[in-house]
Amino acid sequence: MTDPFDTAALREGTLLAWRGSPTRLREDVAAEADLVRAGYRDRVLTELAQNAADAAVAAGVPGKLRVQLLADGLSIANTGAPLDREGVHALVALRASGKSTGVGRFGVGFTSVLAVSDDIELRSSSGSLAFSSERTRIELASAGLEVPAAGAPVLRMAWATDERPPGGFDSEVVLRLRPDVNVDVLLARFAAEAVDLLLELPALESIEIDGARLRRTERDLGGGLTEVTIGPNTWWQYVTKPARWLVPVVDGRVQPVNGDVLRAPTRSDEEVSIPALLIADVPMQPDRRRILPGTGLTDLALGYADFVAALPSDQRPDLVPLPGFARSEVDAVLREALLRELRTQSWVPAAGADAGDLAPARATIVSELTPELAEVLADVVPDLVDPQLCGSRHASALAAVDVHRIGLARIAELLSGHDREPLWWHALYTALEPIVVDAIAVEELAAVPVPLADGRTVTGPRTAVTGTDLGHALGDAGSALDWVRLVHPDAAHPLLNRLGAERATAGDLLSDPALKARIEEIDYDDPAAATELATVVLALVGLAGPEARPAWLGELPLPDADGELVPADELLLPGAPLADVLVEESPFGTVDSDLVARVGEESLRALGVGWGFPVLWAELPTGPEHDLDDEEAWWNTLDDDPETLVAVRDLDLVDPACWPRALTLLADNPETAATLTDRDGYTAWWLRRHARIDGRPLAVLRAPADDTFAGLLDVFDHPAAPALASALAPAVVDDTELAGVLLDRLADPTRTVTPDVVTRTHRLLGAAAATHVLDLDELVLPTRVRSLAGTVADPEDALVLDRAHLGGVIPPERIVLGAFDTAAALADLLDLPLASTAIDAEILGDGEVSSWDREPGAVLACAALGMPLPSGSVVVHDDLVVRTRGAVEGDVAVPWWVDDERRTHLRRWRVEEAP
Repeated sequence: MTDPFDTAALREGTLLAWRGSPTRLREDVAAEADLVRAGYRDRVLTELAQNAADAAVAAGVPGKLRVQLLADGLSIANTGAPLDREGVHALVALRASGKSTGVGRFGVGFTSVLAVSDDIELRSSSGSLAFSSERTRIELASAGLEVPAAGAPVLRMAWATDERPPGGFDSEVVLRLRPDVNVDVLLARFAAEAVDLLLELPALESIEIDGARLRRTERDLGGGLTEVTIGPNTWWQYVTKPARWLVPVVDGRVQPVNGDVLRAPTRSDEEVSIPALLIADVPMQPDRRRILPGTGLTDLALGYADFVAALPSDQRPDLVPLPGFARSEVDAVLREALLRELRTQSWVPAAGADAGDLAPARATIVSELTPELAEVLADVVPDLVDPQLCGSRHASALAAVDVHRIGLARIAELLSGHDREPLWWHALYTALEPIVVDAIAVEELAAVPVPLADGRTVTGPRTAVTGTDLGHALGDAGSALDWVRLVHPDAAHPLLNRLGAERATAGDLLSDPALKARIEEIDYDDPAAATELATVVLALVGLAGPEARPAWLGELPLPDADGELVPADELLLPGAPLADVLVEESPFGTVDSDLVARVGEESLRALGVGWGFPVLWAELPTGPEHDLDDEEAWWNTLDDDPETLVAVRDLDLVDPACWPRALTLLADNPETAATLTDRDGYTAWWLRRHARIDGRPLAVLRAPADDTFAGLLDVFDHPAAPALASALAPAVVDDTELAGVLLDRLADPTRTVTPDVVTRTHRLLGAAAATHVLDLDELVLPTRVRSLAGTVADPEDALVLDRAHLGGVIPPERIVLGAFDTAAALADLLDLPLASTAIDAEILGDGEVSSWDREPGAVLACAALGMPLPSGSVVVHDDLVVRTRGAVEGDVAVPWWVDDERRTHLRRWRVEEAP
């Protein structure tokens, strides 16, 4: 048997040492036991893998490690440099390592095998060794040394063997397991450690555990990143001068480590909570579980920011240590060092393509920043962080490295003073809109600048109004719209309304009291300023409906034909037909023809420049304050204030001789014609009261189709009569003046009036008197009245018929007939007696009591009149004669009568009287 490492001499030397110092044997036993029970417990595969990694590095070959179950034990084979003399000496010395580089090379770490075996072989292509607790006992006995009670040491004595490692491997450790070792549990633990070992020991290319092989592959990703793959798992690795950093990756995204241990390079007992795996060459205690006291760790963080910067920009904050309690003193030092490194280096991606990276101290975050907002704010808010990092997901990480965060209020403040095109502001509002999600955001943006149509930029939307259509329609004229803060049309955006800007129509702008004040302040000696204001007002007037134009807009001064400024409502358009019907001293002038050519007739007419009669619109008027002729008298005719006052102006300026043409103008213009339909409205009222045709008020002229007062009122013979119906006499008596005219006409013997018209007129007069429409104290009664016969009668002879049967004893020339139910009111109106009070009557002779249904004459009369046959009794006379006294005296034969007891008397019907 060959013994290339002279193991016999080594054994002899060990025995000699034990003989010379009996306590040394016990110390070696105790030391070996302590290493197994404490420092190297559960580290069998780790320590052997470290040795395999060192062997691979020494040989310059890819490291391979294989664990295989044998019939009589467990084989752990590896490639790399074979066993050498220094390694053997390190093994048996127990306290020393023969390594010059690498992690460990057969030093005290090999002691870990004793946790599972007391019979070990170390086979190498350069020579093999055997270690055995039993053989050591025999050797001790042969040397006359007493075996300690704790047992014999295993690794202090080695024997040469002729066994060699299997093919394809340079070294092999064979462990004959003790009976108490569960092989399945041991192999499962080895399999669980394999992935970590391949990460920690890059010299190892593969580890095979009982036939299951794991292989480590690497791929350069550029920028210092390396993709490490072991089985189905992937990491991204970054190497700095003092350390290696790895982070798990799933589907291309890093998965921060929740908790781990310092790896130096294999797993220690120093717990850490940093988000990446740290593998570093750190001075450790002999068992490699704890760092040596006083070891500096801060330099391990150097270059960590470069690692973070090498990651995709949206994943970088994932590797920032988040606030929390440190898991150990080592963890506290590392966390602080990493945060310090990240705070001072440039790794935070800036917004914008090719914008580079920022140091946290320079970087600025806008919560929920979007790419669109970042682009707009690029030169307003310096050093903006990439929008991908501005969500709540990364807020804690970026706060941990002191990245400055600003809110919407600060953005509004930074925007102050910037002079930008309106389209730029529109893009800003569009970009801001998605992040204005609640009332707090609205309040924070209360001071955001807003560009106006007049060229100014103001602070805050709450004092502004929007109207995109208005702005575009105004065009360049919008620069003069300075009485209201109208947002420039190119900047108008729905966000401004959410922030407090009001929506405005052309009518809103025209109704603004500030405009009224501007008009009142116009200097009539400054035509340029007046023209500038007029230009924008005219543009708005063209957009607003007539109901939205306040009457005072007519006060806006415009140039007349002589270049003088004159209020618009005192001007007429060239060729205006209204000029032909006005009195010579009319205050109207003619508007400048150049202005007409520039802005058009329509806008000027809408403003109040006359063509036909101007129309006044007033919403919710509260009194006669609109400068209309006789307005107060009209207002007194109303029961309630109208919701809208629509009235034709300047009717009082019509030349009395021109009323026929003036009325044609009113009827032909749809806007003025519409005012004529309301009989109670100002226009129709004024025309009835003041307009005259041939000296006659319209109020006493009737429409051609209205025969109510035929013969009493003259016909209004005019083409516009149908449109002017409300300005003519009505088909009822609705005021005292009309009643007076009718009474006068009834008393006029030159007028031929039918009994039907006379009766209808008296009926309408009686109804008006009964309902108190008329003021009887204002009526001057004529000296004559019109009778039922159509004749003119002396009031001394006339009687108001209030009971129908009395008509049979009064001559028609004395009867004034209206309606029986209002006869008393008519008598009061005409100052005439009622027939029932002026005449007493008695029936001569007795009749026969009968019933209505038995009297042929009664049945025939009711059928002829289309009346229902009365029920009850009736008194029938062969000849019915009544004797009257009072206003009428004599005996009169009558066909029927009603006596004072309200009984009806009839003259018997004779056959010879049949038709």
